Amino acid sequence: MANFNIDSEKARTYDAIVIGSGISGGWSAKELTERGLKTLVLERGRDVKHIVDYPTTNMEPWEFDHRERLPKEVTDANPIVSRCYNFKESSQHFFVKDNEHPYVQEKPFDWIRGYQVGGKSLLWARQTQRWSQFDFDGPARDKFAVEWPIGYNDIAPWYSHVEKFAGITGNKDGIDTLPDGEFLRPHDLNCVEKYFKESVAKQYKDRHIIIGRAAHITDPKQIHLDQGRAQCQSRTICERGCPFGGYFSSNASTIPWAMKTGNMTLRPHSVVHSVIYDDKKQKVTGVRVIDANTKEMMEFYANIIFVNAAALNTNLILMNSISSRFPNGLGNDSGVLGKYVAFHNYRASISGEYEGFLDSTTDGRRPNSGYIPRFRNVYKQETDFLRGYAAGFGADRMTYSDRNDIGESLKTSLLNKKYGNWSVGSHMMGETIPKESSYVALDKDQKDAWGIPQLKINIGYDDNDEKMIKDYIEQVTEMFTNAGFKNIRANDGHRNPGNDIHEMGGVRMGKDPKTSILNKWNQMHAAKNVFVTDGASMTSTSTQNPSLTYMAFSARAVDYAVKQMKAKNL
Repeated sequence: MANFNIDSEKARTYDAIVIGSGISGGWSAKELTERGLKTLVLERGRDVKHIVDYPTTNMEPWEFDHRERLPKEVTDANPIVSRCYNFKESSQHFFVKDNEHPYVQEKPFDWIRGYQVGGKSLLWARQTQRWSQFDFDGPARDKFAVEWPIGYNDIAPWYSHVEKFAGITGNKDGIDTLPDGEFLRPHDLNCVEKYFKESVAKQYKDRHIIIGRAAHITDPKQIHLDQGRAQCQSRTICERGCPFGGYFSSNASTIPWAMKTGNMTLRPHSVVHSVIYDDKKQKVTGVRVIDANTKEMMEFYANIIFVNAAALNTNLILMNSISSRFPNGLGNDSGVLGKYVAFHNYRASISGEYEGFLDSTTDGRRPNSGYIPRFRNVYKQETDFLRGYAAGFGADRMTYSDRNDIGESLKTSLLNKKYGNWSVGSHMMGETIPKESSYVALDKDQKDAWGIPQLKINIGYDDNDEKMIKDYIEQVTEMFTNAGFKNIRANDGHRNPGNDIHEMGGVRMGKDPKTSILNKWNQMHAAKNVFVTDGASMTSTSTQNPSLTYMAFSARAVDYAVKQMKAKNL
């Protein structure tokens, strides 16, 4: 019996364990397996294989029962996830439904999740901007949150590393607030977007309109062909899964790449209960897992653990990982675990019309848009609010058709649309301030279907956010007016936090173990063989879409972890 137990434990022992298979988990798995480590990847959801498990990817609109619209019974049963713009008849199978994993909202919060291999990398907006040193300097300057333990120069080589592999389209714009990267051929701005770019350049020295930087292959290199990926076809139905691998996802890229090494074991349907800390050995030894289907509890062991379960689930797992050494959650000597959570403020948008370029229109589709990098409070504090915002921008020719007729005339009218003015639009992407009062915690009474405490979320907007919204509306309205746009309308959609799907923090990096959980290597101060490289590790949010930074953190942390393991420091 003793030998049987030893053999059983040996069969469940790996060099490394990665919890989660999304953006950061996929990168952790790729980097670990490439370095020769036998790696177990745990995913709580089902397996989704590239191409094979994209059931709607080639369907035409008329092949859907409801032409892509969701029935009222579905939206009524799922009021939270239905507020996500990508939750459609064609993609609903990649989203967690409201009743499948409930949580406690102390304040309104839309927690959007994708439980399957690949996670939300199948659903993300694919915008990929680097941080600049200005972004890392924010907390040190205004004293909110804690100082970042790293700067741009620490992460820049790793941005390059992941950009080349993932495939990033963009233009080298030479803007100090938004560093250039390793770009493939950029998409084009259309004529009205170029006009607005020129108008803004004439009016403002510190504001820029650029084409977005996105994880789409516009000019495949050998490294992309080696992954089995092809050029983006600009179908703009990315949320269904791309059979061409034209945009970056774990499913199309990092997970199959890791699998090809022969060093990865992928285990779906594995709900992580907690990370195991052995009080006798005084170190983390593995992960406790509940089989999603059978509810069987089992343990897996490894020398290195990467927690990449997505920001809030990573917080949940670590808070549920208690021991005599860590009664308040793994690594939580500082008491800040679950606190200082922030997000991106997407509440405001502005629309308008332009009466010029009526001899032009656009042709085809573009899985990208214009982008306005942050320009507020960059070089100095200049407003009554802290930090700043970036913004999206796009223009498109309006079309209409006469629907007053019937029969053949109506059909002809619908098939031959007429052109109107150009529509222009922008939406804000504001940085929110991490605060101790913005937290997640384990609910003491309510548990999920696997007996794990439900997550309690207390995150909301504050006065700084309201002032930022007001400034965004004022500044972009002024920019639109100066460009000659008409019928300008500002809107505050009052969308809930979480609907941005950019929640960050709770397991933050920092210089001081007394005020942070992780050091500059995304390594736990108090449990050296545990690394967190997803959104939970973020000290602040800045204004950029965060996924590229998670990728770079993951690759950088693996490089460090493996070197430390070989030096027998872990």
